[in-house]
Amino acid sequence: MGKLTTHVLDTYHGLPAKTMQIHLFHIAEDETRTLVKTLHTNDDGRIDVPVLQGEEMLVGDYELTFVVRAYFATKGVESPFLNSVPVRFTVYDADKHYHVPLLVSPWAYSTYRGS
Repeated sequence: MGKLTTHVLDTYHGLPAKTMQIHLFHIAEDETRTLVKTLHTNDDGRIDVPVLQGEEMLVGDYELTFVVRAYFATKGVESPFLNSVPVRFTVYDADKHYHVPLLVSPWAYSTYRGS
């Protein structure tokens, strides 16, 4: 059974990014974005359940938008450069596990397809 998971590491503080808001969008062929759900990370910087799983996992394009500036503001840190970080990706096999982590500071981010 396929699933989508994510986690966020705050590289500025060297800790998991707890309570960060994340929006999941489905991206249609005409680039129309449809909000699927809004989530918040737990104390470990993860979502408590898979973002998508089972019948929710459909082939297609998606975007996870990580609300970075608001997260850093709750930590008393200004993020004048990054506001939100959109990560677009394609689910090409709904039976696979897609893990999309984000490493982020107020000035930079990186991501990859994890396991």
